[in-house]
Formats: sequence, structure tokens, C-alpha cells
Amino acid sequence: MDQSLPQRLQLYVQGSFERTVLIQKRIRSLVRGDAPLFDAELEGIDNPIEIALIEIKRGLLDLKDPEVEEKPTF
Repeated sequence: MDQSLPQRLQLYVQGSFERTVLIQKRIRSLVRGDAPLFDAELEGIDNPIEIALIEIKRGLLDLKDPEVEEKPTF
């Protein structure tokens, strides 16, 4: 049986709060009108959650927050 969309997303999140937040940010940006990173219209996909998942699968979306700078460890 095919996995549901939330189950497929969970594979990429892997329990990471940071990844969950970054995916949520991307979905919100798509809902607000940002363009997908691939031709979703050509593929007939209009669900922002599905679009974000496909961007992750294709390696188009980096799940690292660019605003967070690395802190040195001692």
C-alpha cells in the first residue's frame, strides 16, 4: 500500500525539529505565492505540501537553515 503524504514527509524529517520547521517555512512560502523550484504546473501538481516533498526528493531544497551560523564547539 502507498504511503500517505504525511508518512512520506516523515521519512525526510526523521524526527528532526529543525527540518520540520524548514519544511513548514517552504510550504508557507509556496502558499504565499513563491514559485516552485520545478515546473509543478507541467506535472499537474498544485498541493504545496506535495511540491515541497518533491523539491526535497529531487535535492532542490536544502534542509539546512541558512540564517543559523555554525557555533564553534569546544
